[in-house]
Amino acid sequence: MIENQQPSTENPQPKLKICGLTQLSQIRELVALKIDFIGFIFYEKSPRYVLNHLNLDEISEINHQGKVGVFVNENIDKIIEFAEKADLNFIQLHGDESDDFILELRKKLNTEVGIIKVIRVGNQISDFRFQTQKIFDSAQTDNQQPTTINYLLFDTDSKAFGGTGKTFDWNILNEIKIPLPYFLSGGISWENFHQLKTINQQPFALDINSKFEIEPGIKDLEKIKEFLSLIKY
Repeated sequence: MIENQQPSTENPQPKLKICGLTQLSQIRELVALKIDFIGFIFYEKSPRYVLNHLNLDEISEINHQGKVGVFVNENIDKIIEFAEKADLNFIQLHGDESDDFILELRKKLNTEVGIIKVIRVGNQISDFRFQTQKIFDSAQTDNQQPTTINYLLFDTDSKAFGGTGKTFDWNILNEIKIPLPYFLSGGISWENFHQLKTINQQPFALDINSKFEIEPGIKDLEKIKEFLSLIKY
């Protein structure tokens, strides 16, 4: 059993999510480092597809309260099944899931499991603004946060649904209303971390992946430790 680590809510600095994990030995080290969120990709076309390396029982035995399952245009029953069998804490929707899909998922999903909806940021600022404004309007109408989505995640748009290692223009985030706490993803590195201060509404968490790898699914733990010391202290 891997030692439990619950994401802290006291530190005002951004939390950290390591995505694309495939190796139990590395997961144990990341848990010991008190990483806030650990991400497992359940998308068969990804080079970091976790079920090529770990089974659902092995993931369920990781006693951590920030386990995130990443899905791309998956059917609801499969998401529910994997969430239950792997004992996931969050579902990250990284595809083209509709509002109706998310609402139906929320109805069937354990109420304690959070939903993270990815918005892929490309060259069309109008499309990006429309997506976030729709969520903002929903929150205003209900006079509360939308019950279907707990967090947003902004990532660089790609045909491969993420994992490009490329950074979008973070200044775009200053041109929109962001209605929910959000994860920032897409090419975050030691070199560009200082540019985060240009964002008016700071990210709730940083999501790192390919910039901190030796090869897909194999993390460079020394680089992660260095980055962790940069954002946490």
